[in-house]
Amino acid sequence: PFPFDPPYVPCQNPCGVYIHDFEYEKDANAPRAHLNFEGVDSCFYVWLNGEYVGYSQVSHSTSEFDVTDNLVEGTNKIAVLVLKWCDGSYLEAQDKFRMSGIFRDVYIIKRPEQAIRDYFIKTKLEKEIGKVLVNLEYFDEVIPTNLTVCDAKGKELKKISIQEKKEGLNIEFTIQNPNWWSSESPYLYTMYIETDSEVIIEHIGFREITVEGNVLYFNKEKIKFRGVNRHDSNPITGPVISIEQMVKDLALMKQYNFNAIRTSHYPNAPIFYQLCDKYGFMVINEADVEAHGPVELFYKDNTDNNKFARWNEPIADNPEWKNAIMDRVKLMVSRDKNRPCVLIWSMGNESAYGCNFEKALAWTKNFDEDRLTHYESAYYKNPYKKYDFSNIDIYSRMYPSFEDINEYLANKPNKPFILCEYSHSMGNGPGDFEDYFELFQTNETMCGGFVWEWCDHAVYTGIAKNGKKVYGYGGDFGEDVHDKNFCVDGLVYPDRTPHTSLEEYKNVYRPIRVISFNQETKDIVFRNYMDFTDTKNYVEIHYEVSCDGIVLKEGIIPKLSIAPHKACKTKLDITVPDKGRIYLKLRYYSIKEEMLVPAGHLLGFDEVLLRNRDGRNQTALKWLVSEKGNCGIEVEETDEVVLCKGKDFSYSFNKFTGLFEKMEFASKKYLDKPMEINIWRAPTDNDMYIKEEWKRAHYHQAYTRAYETKVKQNEAGVTIKVSMALLSTTIQKILHMNAIWIVDSKGGINVRIEAKKNDDFPELPRFGVRLFLGEKMERVTYYGMGPGESYVDKCRASSHGLYQATIEELHEDYIRPQENGSHFDCDYVLLDGKDISLTVAADSKFSFNASRYTQEELESKVHNYELEESGNTVLCIDYKQNGIGSNSCGPKVLEKYKFNEKEFIFEFKLIPYKN
Repeated sequence: PFPFDPPYVPCQNPCGVYIHDFEYEKDANAPRAHLNFEGVDSCFYVWLNGEYVGYSQVSHSTSEFDVTDNLVEGTNKIAVLVLKWCDGSYLEAQDKFRMSGIFRDVYIIKRPEQAIRDYFIKTKLEKEIGKVLVNLEYFDEVIPTNLTVCDAKGKELKKISIQEKKEGLNIEFTIQNPNWWSSESPYLYTMYIETDSEVIIEHIGFREITVEGNVLYFNKEKIKFRGVNRHDSNPITGPVISIEQMVKDLALMKQYNFNAIRTSHYPNAPIFYQLCDKYGFMVINEADVEAHGPVELFYKDNTDNNKFARWNEPIADNPEWKNAIMDRVKLMVSRDKNRPCVLIWSMGNESAYGCNFEKALAWTKNFDEDRLTHYESAYYKNPYKKYDFSNIDIYSRMYPSFEDINEYLANKPNKPFILCEYSHSMGNGPGDFEDYFELFQTNETMCGGFVWEWCDHAVYTGIAKNGKKVYGYGGDFGEDVHDKNFCVDGLVYPDRTPHTSLEEYKNVYRPIRVISFNQETKDIVFRNYMDFTDTKNYVEIHYEVSCDGIVLKEGIIPKLSIAPHKACKTKLDITVPDKGRIYLKLRYYSIKEEMLVPAGHLLGFDEVLLRNRDGRNQTALKWLVSEKGNCGIEVEETDEVVLCKGKDFSYSFNKFTGLFEKMEFASKKYLDKPMEINIWRAPTDNDMYIKEEWKRAHYHQAYTRAYETKVKQNEAGVTIKVSMALLSTTIQKILHMNAIWIVDSKGGINVRIEAKKNDDFPELPRFGVRLFLGEKMERVTYYGMGPGESYVDKCRASSHGLYQATIEELHEDYIRPQENGSHFDCDYVLLDGKDISLTVAADSKFSFNASRYTQEELESKVHNYELEESGNTVLCIDYKQNGIGSNSCGPKVLEKYKFNEKEFIFEFKLIPYKN
């Protein structure tokens, strides 16, 4: 960042000088030499053999120089001076690490003296006929040219000879019964454009994108973009991206059920689009325009409404910037106009709206009428000015609330609606993929969206002493102005290890789903969410029936033929036991190997809870059985504690806190610290706004006090009733609780907490009990949602089952530490130490979190490699946690996922025992 003073940039402008010697051999058949730079940030001057060649800017577009007269046979010296800032930097304020220099390929193309200067290939679909329109432009006069088209197997389909001697040519021909290009079947034809001295190879894809009314159609089908925003980002090479990494990204995207990419927020390297052509990704191609800076200017009225209303004034609606913005849009469209994968042109990102974008949109629609246009920042406008939106084809928003979306849909809009950014995937999150899926599927006007974003932006700086990779983000490099870890916001870590959010996305957007299962008739209904592919050629369905986590039956459903967007009913004859928590799980595997998806790849899964006479987990019920009778329990009560001693145990209950402070079983200490009622969590990135309200409510400093404790012994054992509250300094009571603790003769502890929250307080981060156990309690067995972390709104990548893990495996190591590793909807969890174990079981479901780190430690550290283990196994037994959401940039957590209950009851049992 630098002062807003266009067109000026700071006088002290850092520069980089690149000098390189190379050998060049002239070719009489190709004497022209064109020097290409595919990406230089921000601007540069070029000299060749001491002669000045030229200047260029626009960081993410190709710059080309004719150096025919500058080259010599043999050794040549090229010198390039790159400046960190230029006036174009005002248009390049993208949310990313802003690194200057040469970051894409530099090369010389040898060309004949007489050659084709440019060409534009268009395709149109008319029933069983594919039309091809080719516009050819030549450097000087038209020279003899042959056009040959072959299919994907190399069979020649069409050959056209051109001998006309005129400036510019338009050739039209047809291909009968063409194979259509789509993300599911990216069929490409090859065109050879041949002159006497040169052959240019191009690929053609037959596809079309249209809008009818307010519905988007691709290849005459209503489709949904399952898209993701992608930056050029690598933790070691920065914005320098190899083809190998591009392919790795695309392979992961394909395997995790994406079909589209938005090139946020600039054109990618040319080869990237050829890969998208080949592998099948629909692309929103975005111009290298992000004039984000003016929204941060100082205004007398600095409210958001005023800032957004005035955002357009300095650049977007200022005619002085027209040529610069038009240039960037034209560079993108001209360079990538022949790429089948590009379906939508984006004028840029977050740059406000005005006359300059109106002109850029009009030029784009006039130049390329076959693609659609998009520009999200048209949403930001001055209320006192009338704007032209006629050349925008798709209404676009980023991170609107569901209320805003439904309001748009209710007003009978005239344009389809796309979320060019949604589900901000920062840290632990997002928690709303399923809700967006439902929204897209139930509204024809909604044509899908693009998740923000693909990868965490961070810089690899080495290995810490504890063996963890060290990733730096905003503020780690001495800079004064930064956004901390705000660009660490992806579905994959910097090294492309998937986040749990990527697993979540994959299963929400699985290509096939169970719609219903009728246990009486054995009818099961599947729906195919693919746009062009029948399931018989794509999916194999495996099923299993489990009872309390134990698989009772498994098999494969005979191959089903379900047309795209259609449903199909078949029979599934399974038997359901009378007792136990019974789930039918269906897994969907790819049948055949695709270019990026191997055969047998798991595409997603469904699980269906089956009905029976007693649907409770029978293993949990066994744990919940309490030994009757209080024989052998000695009770000693003082003003401070209630001491319960049995044959194998000794427990101390603190009458000031209303909680156990000591637990010994089999002569082993269980609690290293007293129990706590726990309502705090280490804030997630998506808690960044609500956490301020939580802290204003002092949730992070809350503690318990007991008012009254009553003790009695009966057949159930020793019952301790306590009236207690959750308090914090300077504020009123947060919660009032009535708790009943029952210690049975075997040492089991049943607890029932009735809680009532003060109406003045916001939703709770969580509610539960925190135990500090010995660190040898390191093996965990649980029945609930796993194996990955799961929360009330982030659990679609998980399924119910019996899982085992170590404490280390339960930890999700986010680059900025935060709440992680919870498991939702559990019946019991067992922590196993060397000699002793502890089980937590409940008749009603609960969540748990077991970690080496305290929530205080997670909150206090800003990098994962800085974390220090507590020396305990920290077990959080939660009645509930607040939803995760995506409010680091997206809307607030949906009401149905908020922990807003005013009154609730939490019951569970602790069972210590010897191994």
